[in-house]
Amino acid sequence: MASSKVCTEWNTTNTTPSTRPRSRPFLPSGFGALSTRTGKKPIIAAVNGVCFGGGCEMIINTDLVLASSRATFALPEVKRGVVALAGALPRLVRTVGKQRAMEMALTGRVLGAEEARAWGLVNKVVDDSESESRSEGQGDQKGKGVVAEAIRWAQEIASNSPDSVIVSRVGVRMGWEGMGVQEGTEQLRREWWERMEGGENMIEGVRAFVEKRRPRWVDSKL
Repeated sequence: MASSKVCTEWNTTNTTPSTRPRSRPFLPSGFGALSTRTGKKPIIAAVNGVCFGGGCEMIINTDLVLASSRATFALPEVKRGVVALAGALPRLVRTVGKQRAMEMALTGRVLGAEEARAWGLVNKVVDDSESESRSEGQGDQKGKGVVAEAIRWAQEIASNSPDSVIVSRVGVRMGWEGMGVQEGTEQLRREWWERMEGGENMIEGVRAFVEKRRPRWVDSKL
């Protein structure tokens, strides 16, 4: 998850001397182009190994997180005299609750994959040890199991109506970003449902159900 490019971005941002505060330290989509990204497509993070700092801020904003059993997570900024300013802190509260968010943010301690799953930061932990033992001698197989599982989840999502996926995701994120139930439902109905209703994919979904066959979706026009 934390590529060399992302690590370089973090190092440059936090070690380059500056005589004035930055008005915008990151791109509009945030650190690594993910930490504050919105967009329409769901993002699945497949984490294998160390996911600290900026990498952790990135996965907090993704829609689904799968982790290998060796993955570790942390916001160690307090140990380096900096702060996680790429969007993670307010979102972390809504994901794991105030007490646990405070624990991560104020201590900088490391969470293992299973603990991160128990806290709600990770959807599923994938044990890569079996797939690696079967593939011994076939090159670097580390993390292949979690990537394969992420692809399987992506295929399952992609088998659904693209319109329904987009609008459902927007509705969930409205609540996650702090919008009230009534306000969020009304905005979802007004801005999205009215564009989706009567569209090709809605008609196809109902027709396929009646005809007892798999639907044949078309690309979303939302």
